[in-house]
Amino acid sequence: MTIREHWEKVYKTNLPDKVGWYKPHLETSLKWIKALSLDKDANIIDVGGGTSTLVDDLLADGYRSITVLDLSQTALALTKRRLRERAASVIWLEGDITSVDLPTCHYDLWHDRAVFHFLTDPEQRQRYVENLLKALKPAGHLIIATFSLEAPPKCSGLRVQRYSADKLERILGSEFLLKKKEKELHITPGGVKQMYLYCHFQRTA
Repeated sequence: MTIREHWEKVYKTNLPDKVGWYKPHLETSLKWIKALSLDKDANIIDVGGGTSTLVDDLLADGYRSITVLDLSQTALALTKRRLRERAASVIWLEGDITSVDLPTCHYDLWHDRAVFHFLTDPEQRQRYVENLLKALKPAGHLIIATFSLEAPPKCSGLRVQRYSADKLERILGSEFLLKKKEKELHITPGGVKQMYLYCHFQRTA
């Protein structure tokens, strides 16, 4: 089974509020995004947005240039259906973040909750960072949430790479400055405890 087939199966066989990473609202992400005081026309991409409600809350807050990227066509279709007429104001991209062709120096904010830790191969991580560097504007912001060192070694049946802030810094490289970090205990709909590491980086060049 390919990774795309895996995620299609996940979204076809589980209700959106039953997947392991589900939260009614991404409170930490929303709080951190609000603290950035971005212009409402700022270009925001939610990497691996899937059926997350982040796009709903960003639209409700008045943001007008949101892109949602996900590998799963099913996940994107479910979110479009939930948003109804508001879906027309969002840019939807179906693709793999390690290979998708993103616009150059376009995004003011790159948000990723629970994608990067699924990239267990160093080459995958390198391609992710290359796409990040291509698409994020100079001085742009990265809010990324991964499994912390205390989290389980697997999620949704797949092995994950767990992180400390130092390790994330090393992988992202000198073009990113760590501005903030915070741990958040997430309890899945099935009752599993997962410690997330949230980090806010700003691109320096």
